[in-house]
Amino acid sequence: MTISYKISPASLHAHIFHVSVLIKNPSADGQTVYLPAWIPGSYLIREFARNIVEIRAESAGNAVAITKSDKHSWQAEVVKGPLEIHYSVYAWDLSVRGAYLDQTRGFFNGTSVFLAVQGQENTPCNVEIVAPEGKEYKNWKVATTLAARNAKQGQFGGYQAANYDELIDHPVEMGEFSQISFKACGIPHDIVIAGRHQADLKRLKKDLKQICEYQIRLFGEPAPFDRYVFMTMAVGDGYGGLEHRSSTALMCNRDDLPLAHETQIKTGYRQFLGLCSHEYFHSWNVKRIKPAAYAPYDLSQENYTRLLWAFEGITSYYDDLTLVRTGLISQQEYLDLLAQTITGVQRGNGRTKQSLEDSSFDTWVKFYRQDENSPNSLVSYYTKGALVALCLDLHIRKQTQGQKSLDDVMRALWLRYGKDFATQGEGVAETAWEALASEVSGLDLKSFFDSALRSTDELPLQALLAEFGVDWQMRAAVSAADKGGWLDKVLSPSNSLGVRTSNEGGFVKLSHVLDGGAAQKAGLSAGDLLIAMNRLRVTSGNLDALLASQPTNGEVEIVAFRRDELMHFNVHLQSAEANTCGLRLTSGSNGGNITSADWLLN
Repeated sequence: MTISYKISPASLHAHIFHVSVLIKNPSADGQTVYLPAWIPGSYLIREFARNIVEIRAESAGNAVAITKSDKHSWQAEVVKGPLEIHYSVYAWDLSVRGAYLDQTRGFFNGTSVFLAVQGQENTPCNVEIVAPEGKEYKNWKVATTLAARNAKQGQFGGYQAANYDELIDHPVEMGEFSQISFKACGIPHDIVIAGRHQADLKRLKKDLKQICEYQIRLFGEPAPFDRYVFMTMAVGDGYGGLEHRSSTALMCNRDDLPLAHETQIKTGYRQFLGLCSHEYFHSWNVKRIKPAAYAPYDLSQENYTRLLWAFEGITSYYDDLTLVRTGLISQQEYLDLLAQTITGVQRGNGRTKQSLEDSSFDTWVKFYRQDENSPNSLVSYYTKGALVALCLDLHIRKQTQGQKSLDDVMRALWLRYGKDFATQGEGVAETAWEALASEVSGLDLKSFFDSALRSTDELPLQALLAEFGVDWQMRAAVSAADKGGWLDKVLSPSNSLGVRTSNEGGFVKLSHVLDGGAAQKAGLSAGDLLIAMNRLRVTSGNLDALLASQPTNGEVEIVAFRRDELMHFNVHLQSAEANTCGLRLTSGSNGGNITSADWLLN
């Protein structure tokens, strides 16, 4: 017995997929079907069912009443034979999370388009992916890691999945796209790029092959999939990624992709490689080694865990670490990236209010719903989680004289929880991650985890990095564009308002007003539009210069619009906080017992 789906790009200009599902053995009480409320890997209730614009049901050619029972569920009346449900899905979400359709391409995650059959989630599924009608679409292809049933790879036709969970974990790209293939540790990999671009695909293939082979060998061959696809949408301005069991959906700026004449790794390309590295690492860490709260997922509601620091934070640690260990970036380039991560965490007062465990638990209501006060109220389990992973790695290496590391913990997690997850389905209990780390390292790590995860204490980054031959610099930012990095000459701190800004209609808008800063103390608020400082017009191009022209810790008059009201503020300027980090390898020193090269390269 199978559940059969059919999906057609029915109206490209209206962005409509038509979908049908044939249920051969519907419930005797009236079959309920539902669409997930969220997609694994993106922890926010997204209400995908809102995009179903019409739905009907039939059995043996006769109409069957189908009634919505809650925000994402429908129930059909009792029928004696097979039940078929037809519905249309509006697809205009240009992201990695939803579904998209126009005359240039189609893309969907199963969570956005395939209704689940309540009570039959473990039933095998067939799905027919239909090509759009019209000769102008004759060159469209399909990219997915769904198992083929009668379709040839890259073509429209029949695919299959062992159950609903597998069905929704293989996104589908369709259209005319670039594609290049390679093997990593003997496993076929494809790179698919939709959208206009001029990428050097051979360069991209070479670099991604190094990333993939390193990570496969880190956990141990063979890889946990038979084939892998990097699905990339190149746009003028966009960024994002979402992991799946044997593929990832990515979005990047087309200018970030490598060009044939470029020999160095530019900043945007380095960021893109880091994104690919991050999502690929998730093939192990979260897709197969996963919290018990996600084994299995309940896609109808929030699934709470305090372990996201380990699954997103540790993945964020290894994404850039993979780049330096494969030689794609230098050790100093890696330290610059690490310094930027430290800077990002230090510039948010939320780190003094929210613990990392609480950040993980509250992701549903805080991290994915950030607002103007977020820097003052939350800390990211991605960025601070990565720094905790770094501290844990260095702590283990130091205490074991280099005999153990975080690599050993990750391999042990893979062997105990991930390798056989498909058959055993055991997730990591809330306290089991820490217990396994202590077991593998042979160390009592309780005090480390109590401080790093359950308090708002500052992390011992400076001391640990010094042990491994890394110099530490903490200074004031030199401009709004300063994200961190080592400066040979540190200037005296400039004046600061304690704000983050954006442009809106030619005005400087206060996007965030930071706790304890000059702006907050004077009564300025997020959303205010700056007009003038001491009777001189404020622009995004001159704000830093206007502040620098004032006496240190002086007083200025700022005129601003709040809504449509003109307001005046007397602001006592403050010196910019020393919250910008720089790192470099200690000159002429390899650090303590373990050299910096040992840490960065293996």
